[in-house]
Amino acid sequence: MTNALLTTLAQRLRELDTGGLRRRRRITDTPCAPQLTIDGAPVLAFCSNDYLGLAAHPQIVEALREGASLYGAGSGASHLISGHSRAHALLEDRLAEFMQPVIPSARALYFSNGYMANLAVVSALAERGTDLFCEALNHASLIDGARLSRATVKVYAHGAVDQLAALLAASDATNKVVVTDSVFSMDGDLAPLAALLALCEQHNAWLVVDDAHGFGVLGQRGLGAFEHVGIYSTRLVYMGTLGKAAGVSGAFIAAHDTVIEWLLQRARPYIYTTAAPPALAHALLTSLAIIGGPEGAQRRTHLNTLIAQFRAGLRLRDWQALPSDTAIQPIIIGANDSTMAAAATLYGDGIWVGAIRPPTVAPGTARLRVTLSAAHSSAEVTRLVDAINRLQAA
Repeated sequence: MTNALLTTLAQRLRELDTGGLRRRRRITDTPCAPQLTIDGAPVLAFCSNDYLGLAAHPQIVEALREGASLYGAGSGASHLISGHSRAHALLEDRLAEFMQPVIPSARALYFSNGYMANLAVVSALAERGTDLFCEALNHASLIDGARLSRATVKVYAHGAVDQLAALLAASDATNKVVVTDSVFSMDGDLAPLAALLALCEQHNAWLVVDDAHGFGVLGQRGLGAFEHVGIYSTRLVYMGTLGKAAGVSGAFIAAHDTVIEWLLQRARPYIYTTAAPPALAHALLTSLAIIGGPEGAQRRTHLNTLIAQFRAGLRLRDWQALPSDTAIQPIIIGANDSTMAAAATLYGDGIWVGAIRPPTVAPGTARLRVTLSAAHSSAEVTRLVDAINRLQAA
């Protein structure tokens, strides 16, 4: 008997194939690192977000083992029932202390992942009757948080400070919230955070910033985008992820104590989910110690050297490297099939670079998304640059 629903889905999947939009997974058999083994073959990877190369750091791996021996494998309940362990409490205290230089009276709240953290903070701060001002290139989690909030959503163009100023000036809402990424995950550029904060101060608005790709990487001490641009205010609400530069898993919101207490009481994605395993929180204490110490500073310096090397070595003819000083280095190719072909050629040469297509990016802007890590060597970056230049010379 034919299932018409399955037939419809199968047809839609074929349409994805026709447009070069079907996503497929590869299975890695080794820890996250530049040198991977996939299906028994060695591959040099430039597609993870392990910006400081901490995902397989021996001290963090040992801390994870220690955390499992101390706290077991799982938490067993939500944080507000019985799942909030000593490890979670210690991590939140350390994160609050870590972020004090950029957030007054900072307190932190730990989440299972960044997607949930963004859903939580946007929907809890921007309830019905709020005017919510969203950057056009915000991450999907911020977009979904806006939908969940039931606020009135106003979208401003990428980096368009003047447009945002006009929207804020025209708003008569008693609660205003501006929401933006810091480092944009597909372009690698940085939001004009100082200008955005100035507008929020002028119009009595919150500024919620997703610093998923800045925490641990930007700033002299790795405190992220706020340290990098030198802003400090009780209006700032900060989301940092702990599965990218920190090398483990989870995310956190850091803000004034009053904001965090509100989230604790009202953020549904926090209240109604099982807490992450305490062992992860225990391991993250070691991650923070590395990020904020001499080793973290050395890794950030090395990463910045690799970024400069990559950009200086490119010899592009038809493609375009976007202006990014971060670990995210996109190369715009344009057509989906050409982007997939370029990625396939690189993979055939033993180099794995992500091919990003719509709907993640706008139609006609498909790209190779190169991500650099402090775990890469200069020789590995040279190998990548040479391979890309050969593609352009062909």
